[in-house]
Amino acid sequence: MRIVVVGDVMLDVDLSGEATRLSPDAPVPVVDISGVRRRAGGAGLVARMLAQDGWPVTLVTVLGNDDAGSQLRAHLAGVQLVAGTSGYPSPVKTRVRAGSHPVVRFDQGCEKSPVPDVSPAMLRAVEQAGVVIVADYGRGLAANPRLRALLGRLAGEVPIVWDPHPSGPEPVPGVAVVTPNISEATKAVQAGSGSAAGSADTVAEILLQRWRSRAVLVTRGEEGAVLLRQGDTSARAVPAPRVEAGDPCGAGDRLAASLAVHLLAGRDLPEAAELAVHDAADFLAAGGVSALPDTAGADAAAGHPAPAAGRRTTEPLLLARSVRERGGTVVATGGCFDLIHAGHVRSLTAARGLGDCLIVCLNSDDSVRRLKGPQRPIIGQHDRAELLLAMECVDAVMVFDEDTPEAALDRLRPDIWVKGGDYKGARLPEADLVERWGGRCLTVPFHPARSTTGLADALAKVS
Repeated sequence: MRIVVVGDVMLDVDLSGEATRLSPDAPVPVVDISGVRRRAGGAGLVARMLAQDGWPVTLVTVLGNDDAGSQLRAHLAGVQLVAGTSGYPSPVKTRVRAGSHPVVRFDQGCEKSPVPDVSPAMLRAVEQAGVVIVADYGRGLAANPRLRALLGRLAGEVPIVWDPHPSGPEPVPGVAVVTPNISEATKAVQAGSGSAAGSADTVAEILLQRWRSRAVLVTRGEEGAVLLRQGDTSARAVPAPRVEAGDPCGAGDRLAASLAVHLLAGRDLPEAAELAVHDAADFLAAGGVSALPDTAGADAAAGHPAPAAGRRTTEPLLLARSVRERGGTVVATGGCFDLIHAGHVRSLTAARGLGDCLIVCLNSDDSVRRLKGPQRPIIGQHDRAELLLAMECVDAVMVFDEDTPEAALDRLRPDIWVKGGDYKGARLPEADLVERWGGRCLTVPFHPARSTTGLADALAKVS
């Protein structure tokens, strides 16, 4: 169940400030530096994102024996690190920003280096993966013959997400999906044929044949992505939500990380791609890399992962699979949870006591509207999910868009499906479905004096 990230790391340094004047020596802006932040970049950024979201992640890489290498180890606290020695200076990329806009970047130690060796420990770590992300940043690790041979063998057994680099090698055949952006994909086509690349659909078709991967996902920034799988007659568009974002740095890393999580959870590639594109857009809308938690604080120094910004994000299908593999009991319940009240809290707490995790199947906004009328929900689905996740008794939330939770239940397959005691004495509507995989339906105490409708009516009288 562990996510393994394989690839090149670098130290990213952000110098931020304001530019209010030009230099008297040359017509260039003067940036008054007010903040300095350092973080692990490249494959290190992918691993940090996953660790901050609570996923068990191993980073397989090589590091230099220098000050930058030591800083990288500190900024990778909370990530299981299996690192060989590169024998060369650690690459450092320093970005200067005026406000939210990049001004210039300085690269140190980023020249092309020989292909590094891999240790037996590095190979063993890759073999233990439930899903692999190859985050190639052109520093040579992805070209190591022994590592490539292992990845080639694993390609038929576990999902491999390959994020390529123009200076790196081609992906090994058979990986689940390769994720170049449109610029990288175009360069790859031109390098192989010397001719113009054409549309994103055409580029995806050429690269799918050349790389012999199972799929290619060409990302196009605010235009979303194009997905083409082996056997498809045409590429499918994956739209992206419109967001205001100044700096796209890290969006590709966020997309690769999210793809891996969704594939590990058992989702098919089209759904995983759609979710990953939205995750990348959300990442940029939230501020991108500049909004990531600082890993140089007390948590990192103590060897613990820094807390993730925002809500706890446990993937429900992956959680259910993990609990079942440990021999535990998966409990699920469902509802709109429009205005959460004491009755909800009591019922959810009782449900959590029936097993080893509680997953709430939550009606989407559209679903609530169809069930309750055009004035509902009072609170949107993202806020409702966040409030539920803030409860100690709730381990994950799964939003569904249908009128009933049956489709969500069929994917989740809990051991116990829980409803309120107002169903007592009646057979639950979902009973036939749940019993099909050996699950049980149970009720927990219902508190009739407490309801969302009653609370909404009371609020309407004082508004």
